[in-house]
Amino acid sequence: MKRKINRRQRSVRIGVDTGGTFTDFVFEADGELRIFKLASTPDDPSRAISEGLKRIVAETGAPLNAVEVVHGTTVGTNALLQRRGARAALVTTAGFEDVIEIGRQARPELYNLNAVKPPPLVPGELRFGASERVAASGEVLETLGEDTIAALVNQLQRANPDSIAISLLFSFVHPEHEKRIAAALSVLGVPLSVSHQILPEYREYERTATVVINAYLQPLMGRYLNRLSNGGREESGPALRRDPSPKSSVQRSSFGLRVMQSSGGSISASAAASEPVRTILSGPAGGVVGALRAAQAARFTNIITFDMGGTSTDVALCDSDGMRLTNEAIVAGVPIAVPMMDIPADGAIGEILSRYDAAIFNLG
Repeated sequence: MKRKINRRQRSVRIGVDTGGTFTDFVFEADGELRIFKLASTPDDPSRAISEGLKRIVAETGAPLNAVEVVHGTTVGTNALLQRRGARAALVTTAGFEDVIEIGRQARPELYNLNAVKPPPLVPGELRFGASERVAASGEVLETLGEDTIAALVNQLQRANPDSIAISLLFSFVHPEHEKRIAAALSVLGVPLSVSHQILPEYREYERTATVVINAYLQPLMGRYLNRLSNGGREESGPALRRDPSPKSSVQRSSFGLRVMQSSGGSISASAAASEPVRTILSGPAGGVVGALRAAQAARFTNIITFDMGGTSTDVALCDSDGMRLTNEAIVAGVPIAVPMMDIPADGAIGEILSRYDAAIFNLG
């Protein structure tokens, strides 16, 4: 029996998961859950989402400003895997420009004498050193001079990057040098990723690599979220309001928009555009959260989630403590040190399950 549409419906919550083949929608209306899917539009995933939102608005009769969307996206993941990110630059302490290329002595393939490392996300000509130095204690060993800052501004203006990553030694105990450089470079009008804001932790290689990934994805994620917001505006009519935050280039849409982050929660669209490195596992994260909630409702404590899509298969292990998180992941050969779910993705299903074999029997 077809349910009668309530044109007085005032609030609709929508979950959207963009995959390589389909874009899935689940929405709550009058206490009921409804599900449908549309073919994905890989050239611009926001087109399929906009079509789905139009359908939901028409079906429920809810105004767009009463719609709340939580979105799981693979835009950042795919850009990193396919190396389709921005032309990013890196500013770091002089002498440490090559940290992201040197990395650590540990080899990813221990017995492969001809192992080839993936190229760094920032080429050598876009890595710039600043004459400054801070000790691990926070003591300033070399003061950052105004002439150094002016030279950096001129060099980056000539280089004309799409975005800039700033990662100085021990900035998490003495962020003033990064703050001064960021303030000076703001005149260039490109997105800035500053390490003491994104990852205020020690280990310069992982911290710099994480900040570089953020800068590499910032322009792409910002454009994507703006397109998604603009699609909503075309349906609803009212103009979007510019977000006043200097950290974000995303416009506020007339519907609520949040993005799943890799650790399982959701963040605002502005936060996702400002720190897209937190959305690397945005797509699979929602599936794990939903599967765990469903299992707990059925009184299952230990589960393996299995999410097979058109591009990859994602498997996660959850026990009585819930989801397993890590902050030492490697994606596309690059370390990422922000909190994220421990989700290996692979096309070889048997290999994935065998990795969990020992862990399953230890769950108790």
